[in-house]
Amino acid sequence: MDENRLIMSGYRAEDEVEQSLRPRTLRDFIGQESVKENLRIYLEAALQRRDALDHLLLYGPPGLGKTTLASVIAAEMGQNIRITSGPAIERPGDLASILTNLTPGDLLFIDEIHRLSHSVEEVLYSAMEDYALDIMIGKGPSARSIRVDLPRFTLVGATTRAGLLTAPLRDRFGILFRLELYTPEELAQIVTNSARVLGVSGDEEGLREIARRSRGTPRIANRLLRRVRDFAQVRAEGSITLDVAREGLKLLAIDDLGLDRVDRAMLETMMRKFGGGPVGLDTLAATTGEDATTIEDVYEPYLLQLGFLMRTPRGRVATPSAYEHMKIKPPARSAQDGQIRMTIGDEDE
Repeated sequence: MDENRLIMSGYRAEDEVEQSLRPRTLRDFIGQESVKENLRIYLEAALQRRDALDHLLLYGPPGLGKTTLASVIAAEMGQNIRITSGPAIERPGDLASILTNLTPGDLLFIDEIHRLSHSVEEVLYSAMEDYALDIMIGKGPSARSIRVDLPRFTLVGATTRAGLLTAPLRDRFGILFRLELYTPEELAQIVTNSARVLGVSGDEEGLREIARRSRGTPRIANRLLRRVRDFAQVRAEGSITLDVAREGLKLLAIDDLGLDRVDRAMLETMMRKFGGGPVGLDTLAATTGEDATTIEDVYEPYLLQLGFLMRTPRGRVATPSAYEHMKIKPPARSAQDGQIRMTIGDEDE
């Protein structure tokens, strides 16, 4: 997988600058209106009771603001937040160390919570349900268990793959929210706010063009804004107009729908080598040189959302919309069985 893809929604080191772009309050958080409306009620109820918020699970595609929303919740509750990730908690002792250092009302945010090991997850059950840790001391016949009481805290878990969470862990969350992809209008607001924070000058049309090609993801929108800002600084006297935005994104090989070279190469492989499909995932991986899991988790979701791919029992199929976008003549369909087949000489006509 190309780790330098600008439109990858996963976190990269350069995204550290986004800390300054993140909203601090629920009022400043753009998008996810349904989530915010419910969250306001839960937060107000918890504050009125002077109690900790119920454990909360945030799931959805990467880059939509799960970490940001957790920080906003902590700020609204007036509490501290401790941020870690599933892979970073290797042993039960690591989790015990984190939990025993929390104070009443604190938020513990665990990113990629589906990657917790089984032994760590077992310890987390009692911590979430009973606010206590059961710790074994010693080994063999002399081993004994002691219970350590914990302060009432709120666990905020985040995952991009909710289906990988075990049922016992998922059931211990009192609040579950799915974050949806952002609309172009919401992304335009985010890009405009980010441009103001970064001191970037630009007109409404130029910033909206960046938002429109950001695949519904704020992290990608902010990343593209910084790259187009660089282009405008060197080639266009620093101002992002519509023409400057288009030229900068063209230089980055990002088309009108936010597809980059990798997306287009995968679609073209399916169309020209396999007649549009059906193509098995392993076959597609071998042909494109990408890992099957990477194709399934990174490339496919956005193509499916655009309606450019269909998943069938026999494999992946490119849709007529994909052919139209790629400007490739679609193959004929067999009237007898509906399978896609190449018509000899189509590409030469």
